[in-house]
Amino acid sequence: MNTLVKILVVLGLVVAVGAVIAIKQNQAPSTPPVSEGPSEGQTTGLISPDSQENSSPAASAMQPRPQALPRLVDLGAGKCVPCIMMKQILDELRQEYKNRFEVIFIDVWENPSKAKEYKISLIPTQIFYNPDGKEMFRHEGFFSKEDILGKWKEFGFDFTSEGAMTAFERLEPARADTRPKEQICYMCDKDIQPKALVVVQTDKGPVRLCGPHCYFILYSCLTEDKTGLAEKIAFTDWTSGKSIAASEAVFLSGQEEDTGKPWIKAFSDRTEAIAERAVSGGSILSLQALQDRELSHRCGFCDRACYPQDAARVLVEGGLQTWGCCSHCALGVAARTGKDIEIHEKDRLSGEKIVVKTFNGGIASLEPRTAVAWFGQRRKPDGSWASAGCFHQGFFVSDDNLKAWVEKNPYETGRMISISQALADKMKLSPEQIMKACKIGECAPK
Repeated sequence: MNTLVKILVVLGLVVAVGAVIAIKQNQAPSTPPVSEGPSEGQTTGLISPDSQENSSPAASAMQPRPQALPRLVDLGAGKCVPCIMMKQILDELRQEYKNRFEVIFIDVWENPSKAKEYKISLIPTQIFYNPDGKEMFRHEGFFSKEDILGKWKEFGFDFTSEGAMTAFERLEPARADTRPKEQICYMCDKDIQPKALVVVQTDKGPVRLCGPHCYFILYSCLTEDKTGLAEKIAFTDWTSGKSIAASEAVFLSGQEEDTGKPWIKAFSDRTEAIAERAVSGGSILSLQALQDRELSHRCGFCDRACYPQDAARVLVEGGLQTWGCCSHCALGVAARTGKDIEIHEKDRLSGEKIVVKTFNGGIASLEPRTAVAWFGQRRKPDGSWASAGCFHQGFFVSDDNLKAWVEKNPYETGRMISISQALADKMKLSPEQIMKACKIGECAPK
């Protein structure tokens, strides 16, 4: 009997201790305290998935967060290639949206227990939490800045409307364009010099261009049958200023000493071309030879003829090199090829170098990080806005340079946007839209 009593007493004590432990566990807050402002690489006080799954409003009330902000947690490593690409994006988000949502990075190679704690299998992994600490979404792999902001917007957090980038736009020209229409180039909107005028006859009237190069740009954009087109073209004799048929023209072409950019002069008489060559240098070419050269470099996005000296150089994953006839078309190469690209472009004001690299349809790196884009736009008759065309787009090393360029170009209208947004706009295009980009056909010259 004494032995039986002892056994019962021991069992009673075990049950009592278990009950006390259960009560204490139920009373303890399920969400650990959150430290203020964790910096990159620090993991102190982070909420784990397990703690969030079991958290309750009562527990959250017991441990109030200093700042009830949504949070983005990125789990990666310092030497993982896509993780390195994510670093710049995380830094920008942390800086631009400070006090709007938290951005936290965890190096799981330095803190391997965190990979298990957050139940991740690939790096980088991004996890989105609402202000209450509840997980809303997770993504594996590289995630672009625009995609991250877009995902926040899906959950009702629209941070893009109040980003750190100072909004800048000019929706009305600074000065009314009083130039006569016949003196404005149809393609590039520049002034037409009488000795370089090219006229193309169409069913809707003559199209006037500032020179042979703009004619070949137009030629490369036409979707209609070009048979007999040469009979509709009139060049201007450089010597006399008189109109000459394309079939009668001979061309003198050389290069600018400083830039290497080609120049072209048309003549009705070969003797006059030879005389000009003695003064200006260059080579005498037939129309066909000139056309072959002018169409030898095409934009990798819209297939428009371009000069390498004016274009952005685009390196495509796999070793291919092509061109972007403008900054935005250069970004479009990523959409057309579906591959990662590297763009080498110049600031339109200063000529300073800008390098953009993409990864999985997003911006992987940007040099300098302050670089921005100008999206040239024009108001249509119905009041809506449309792109002003390739000649009115550009990259700039800073918003100050962009604003200075806009001030120097009083007819420009449009908006400053991030280069990430410019890429996102291109990546949204369908294959059908890409094939029609910058083409002249459905809307014939007028």
